[in-house]
Amino acid sequence: MAFSWQQFILVAGAHFLALLSPGPDFFLIVRGALLHGWRKAAALCLGIATANGVFIVLAIGGFSALRPHSPLFYALQAGGCLYLAYLGGLLIRHARPAGTMLHTAGRPGAAAPPPWLRRFATGFASGILNPKNALFYASLFALLAGDHIHGGVQLAYGLWMFGAVLAWDLAVAASIGHPAIMACFARYNAAIERVTGAVLLLIAAGGLWLLANAVAPAWTASAAQ
Repeated sequence: MAFSWQQFILVAGAHFLALLSPGPDFFLIVRGALLHGWRKAAALCLGIATANGVFIVLAIGGFSALRPHSPLFYALQAGGCLYLAYLGGLLIRHARPAGTMLHTAGRPGAAAPPPWLRRFATGFASGILNPKNALFYASLFALLAGDHIHGGVQLAYGLWMFGAVLAWDLAVAASIGHPAIMACFARYNAAIERVTGAVLLLIAAGGLWLLANAVAPAWTASAAQ
């Protein structure tokens, strides 16, 4: 099937609505932007977008091992939940006011942001260990493949989605990481980190509970045999 503007609008609209749903990536970007500004948080955004790009490539290639209810999908979901729980515990444990750090940036002894590569890796790990990303792209491109859409058109959709994820995350970081907003929230940084950590722990707990409910019937049936 050739390129269709109507279909593109539907695909882009569904993808954008998925972006609007806040998840662990959103909370990491908000924390990074508030703590270090949007330019430093851009590495997180690029890492998250790259992880989405990996899922897009796998979905276009029809990588069936990442289909829902496959062993690798369950392993990815479990790993993602454990990683989010680790991040959540880390944020709660090391929560601290940021006012002093923001006002003394550049002075000896000021807390420096993590290196670019570490920020990129954190964003990539958050995106690649999020099973919702795998599920969304696998389902969407399976639907597109069912419509017999040309591979070049699917590639164009994939490039658009990668750019949309990166642009949206950068927009979120830029709006949150504005100096005026950073100064306003600096005094509440410890509370923000605790809330972010608690949200990540809740997401991890919910994911593990859903995973247990999904895997338990299969284990029970296997044991009965």
